Amino acid sequence: MNKIMKTIGILLITILLIAAGYLLYLFADYDRIPDQIALDNRNNSQQKIPIKKDLKAMTFNIGYGAYTSDYTFFMDGGKISRAKDKETVEENLTGIIETTEKLEPHLAFFQEVDQDGDRSQHVDEVERLQKHFSNASSTYGKNYHSSYLFYPFLEPIGKATSGLVTISKSEITETMRYSLPIETNFNKFFDLDRAFIVSRIPTDNEKELIAINVHLSAYSKDPTILEAQLSKLTEVMNAEYQKGNYVLVAGDFNHDMLGNSPDIFEIDEERKSWDQPFPEEKLPQHFSHPKGKIAEKKIPSARNLDIPYQPGKSYVTVLDGFLISDNISAKEVMVSDEQFKNSDHNPVLLTFQLN
Repeated sequence: MNKIMKTIGILLITILLIAAGYLLYLFADYDRIPDQIALDNRNNSQQKIPIKKDLKAMTFNIGYGAYTSDYTFFMDGGKISRAKDKETVEENLTGIIETTEKLEPHLAFFQEVDQDGDRSQHVDEVERLQKHFSNASSTYGKNYHSSYLFYPFLEPIGKATSGLVTISKSEITETMRYSLPIETNFNKFFDLDRAFIVSRIPTDNEKELIAINVHLSAYSKDPTILEAQLSKLTEVMNAEYQKGNYVLVAGDFNHDMLGNSPDIFEIDEERKSWDQPFPEEKLPQHFSHPKGKIAEKKIPSARNLDIPYQPGKSYVTVLDGFLISDNISAKEVMVSDEQFKNSDHNPVLLTFQLN
């Protein structure tokens, strides 16, 4: 009996030492990317963006190429943490590229693009997008380079370097990465770092279109963090507008962009923490969130990953969209119904004109 108890005691001590060592690793390895970093642009287009002409912008959270329509994710109540295999990631990227080509945007804003990651089977998705759209201009900004997350224990999500990709058929002269406020407690290891990237695109009337790509926090439990993130974003938006520029923000806001999505999509479940109404009243003067006829057409842009996608049963909402300054006219806004076949998001398309 004493030998058994001694063995159990040694085992418990070993487990505690491993756990303590892992926690020390997490804190020692944690490193936030600094604020306001100038990014490199790949410019294969020298044209200026035209005014008084209908143009299209697309925002698409590609879910790091892991999510097929039957995928479930452990942080949403599902079971899986990684892409099934490398082939699945490659197939999803092919589908995402084909969808982008079909929609023909002048500006494409992608979120959750992995440069490297265990969860995405180490496919360089940034290079794949930039190489395919090599005739355009493009830029990439990291959201985070995470430590190895040893959870779930049977299939850890692991490490990831991931971020935002903006592609433009016009020249991008300069791009700056801005860090967003995040929680400073242990939750920072799960919601990870957040940022937005600001690209400058010359117009043919000697002004600039400020194209902002953003992905706000999803799993933060502190509402003041989301308020601080939106405050920093709108501060940059307003400063650029005051310079006389056009400002277009695209991305995954992790808010209900319609405000009443549960009613529109007839959802009986309680609202998710990441699906609270977007606070339009906090937008600066001269800015708006165009919704078009998204509500009437009832096509969602995002789904919860607790179960495989089932129309009429899955929790769906609209998390993705655009914010525009009043010198931009929104002609049409639509969600492209891709049935979540290559991501847990559907792309949103804005037809607009610079006044």
